[in-house]
Amino acid sequence: MSWQLASFLIVGLVLAIGWLAYERTRPSARMAAVVAIMAALAALGRDAFAALPDVKPITAMTLVVGYALGPLPGFTVGALGMLVSNFMLGQGPYTPWQMAAWGMVGLGGAVLGRLSRRRLGRVPLALACAASALAAKEVMNVYTWTLGASHTPAAFLAVAGQAVSYDVTDTVASFLFGLAFAPELARVLARMRVRMTVTWVPAAAEPQPGDALSGGTARRSLGAACSLLLVAAAATLALGGQRASGARAPMSREVAFLAGAQNADGGFGGARGQSSSELYSGWAAIGLAAAGRDPLTVRRGGHSVLDALRGEAASLQGAGDLERTILALHACGVSVHSLPGGDPISRLMHFRAGDGSFGHLSNLTAFAVFALRAAGYSSSNPTVRGAASWLRRQQNADGGFGFGGRGGGSDVDDTAAVLQALVDAGARGPAIGRASAFLVRSQNPDGGYPQQAGGESNAQSTAWAIQGLIAARRDPRTVTREGGRSPLAFLATLLGPDGSVRYSRTGSQTPVWVTAQALTALAGKPLPIAPVRGHVAATVTARAAPAAVARRRAVAPRSRPRGGAVAAGTAPRAGQRVNRLARSIGALLGSVLAPMLR
Repeated sequence: MSWQLASFLIVGLVLAIGWLAYERTRPSARMAAVVAIMAALAALGRDAFAALPDVKPITAMTLVVGYALGPLPGFTVGALGMLVSNFMLGQGPYTPWQMAAWGMVGLGGAVLGRLSRRRLGRVPLALACAASALAAKEVMNVYTWTLGASHTPAAFLAVAGQAVSYDVTDTVASFLFGLAFAPELARVLARMRVRMTVTWVPAAAEPQPGDALSGGTARRSLGAACSLLLVAAAATLALGGQRASGARAPMSREVAFLAGAQNADGGFGGARGQSSSELYSGWAAIGLAAAGRDPLTVRRGGHSVLDALRGEAASLQGAGDLERTILALHACGVSVHSLPGGDPISRLMHFRAGDGSFGHLSNLTAFAVFALRAAGYSSSNPTVRGAASWLRRQQNADGGFGFGGRGGGSDVDDTAAVLQALVDAGARGPAIGRASAFLVRSQNPDGGYPQQAGGESNAQSTAWAIQGLIAARRDPRTVTREGGRSPLAFLATLLGPDGSVRYSRTGSQTPVWVTAQALTALAGKPLPIAPVRGHVAATVTARAAPAAVARRRAVAPRSRPRGGAVAAGTAPRAGQRVNRLARSIGALLGSVLAPMLR
């Protein structure tokens, strides 16, 4: 067998294994679409720089895809990018080698992401792009070496020496491309990954009409039915017949789920068992505080979430990371100025533009208002007022706001965030009403909210909408469409048996993040979330939402309370006692009557 044939068989085997592995994972249609788009962009990027030999962005793009999305997407983007780009640049026997080499760049990016927990900064990522380009070029040198008559180490060194100028050019170019866009692309892809990861859980089998119930099952079913009737009657008497479309039991299950998901370093990952991340740790602290649980009292291995936040301070890169961490520190009840690496408020101010915005983005500017208010800045502070003034000018014709500026598509999440920020900044006028009306119009018939109009309802967008409505002094329990559920009642349908809140009816990705954010809405508390005072966790129910609305109506807008816990009143306590009594009576009636009805 010749060297050329043997080498081609090896390369073909590598490509076959990579694609077979990718197909066996059965990626979702949305993830496959993202991979296809990134492969197309990588190919176009390579073709666009055809006039500059060895100056190509494909290495940096492939490495970042692997770094952010994982090994199989990274491998596929690298291999397909080379294959497709060669339709313009020219196909040849080198194409499979290029596909394998840049596919391995994607694999290397995935390994780098796992080892670094995706916390690398701009320069380390750029250096990784340069190293990957050099490694891929050496693979191509091996290809050239296989074509020669001599296959000795000296012959390989001769081939590598002749290509050194091209290799250095590609290495330097890849470093510069990585320096230019690697962190930003990694963040965008990471957001896509967490949004589109879906975990399918088989539904429990439903009993068929002809199935017989066992005696224990019949007693429990009849007992539950009796309990339900008695509880409903007791609730009607205790609450004066008031309809509670979004009322729920205390949020102890959700809080217990978050506490159980804590890692040994005190931080939180997207799900139980996943590595801690500043993103998830920050939201977990905010959610716990909203539910009335002091985040500092939730510990694992002697560490609290505050330890994790301080340990992850070095990974903070942009304004969004700083803003979220400031809100988490505030929720923990500690100074927002104390963080390794410098005062986060001072670092955040470096992102303030001359027009009053932060990064010229509505999302970052709204969170900057939350962070500044958490740091003690008053609503009359010039920086806060300037940010609010810029935000008002970004409102779209439909009353909503987008992630960027005016003219971009409006979405529920950013509209609700800006609405809260405007109220936090003491803003008044038609902008508040128009944004609130946009949220009301965006509700789906199932009671929930999509991120974009017409999309599937999800827990996080629904939580944002609830907070925005409360900020605008709207009772979320009264917001329904065609007599359907309220957004609070929709959230209740996503509560899982383990206490987590599912992202949607078809997806359960990042349950820690989703549950934490849902807690802020169920507690009826707009951002920023105030710390728990006295380390006493108040009993908080979904009734806190209308209570918060009533409390806000009783004060001037500029002195709005900032998320104080709502203690359970006499009626809820009485209702709980009646609830326990009704369950006992229902169980007794079920045990007595079930034998008669079998």
